[in-house]
Amino acid sequence: MDAQLIAFTGIAAGMVALPGADFTVVVRNALASRTAGLASAVGVAGGLLVHTALAVAGLAAVLVTMPVLFRTVQLLGGAYVLYLGLSALYAIRRRPAPDSPGEPSGTPGDPPSGTTEGRSPGRPVPGESGRALRQGFLTNALNPKAPVLFLSLLPQFVPHGQPPLPRTLLLAALVVVLALIWFPAVALLVDRLGRWLRRPRTARAIEGGSGVALTGLGLALVTGPLLR
Repeated sequence: MDAQLIAFTGIAAGMVALPGADFTVVVRNALASRTAGLASAVGVAGGLLVHTALAVAGLAAVLVTMPVLFRTVQLLGGAYVLYLGLSALYAIRRRPAPDSPGEPSGTPGDPPSGTTEGRSPGRPVPGESGRALRQGFLTNALNPKAPVLFLSLLPQFVPHGQPPLPRTLLLAALVVVLALIWFPAVALLVDRLGRWLRRPRTARAIEGGSGVALTGLGLALVTGPLLR
């Protein structure tokens, strides 16, 4: 039995499941519909595929040796996450409070803020899947710390004397597979609980929490390189 592979699987699973911007984006889109949640989950896995491919090719080393490029990518990623957070908070301001005259009813299943008005809750709308897929992909792909992490982590689990390329490809593929298991599972769980989660008060609380989380993460990424 490959003890190193088992150890890497545990570490990679913890990395993938760690709550962050990816998790928040998947949950937020899953509240809109199952299709949007699954699309954003696939997008996150696609972003991880980019990072692992860069690490395997050794191109991620460029981010380490060129601090200016690293900080530029970090600013772009932070700006995008910040945009998603502010968009969520703005959507809450536009949505009437549950007890206000503008709220039709407090029945379970009302769509969360940011979804299309007048449609059945949990059902996709045209263009929603593509938008959710793009959000998931960009949220992960624009995280400059991920390729650096993979670049430093993957070589630690290549046994001495073994060709590094096949082993690194296996480890990278394992990370993507774990993401394809975890994030769709999160999306399906959120959709399963959608009857409760889409209640107006609950939806506003989740939308607000995700907006604050994404805004905080975005600010940290944007201000980090500027303060150095």
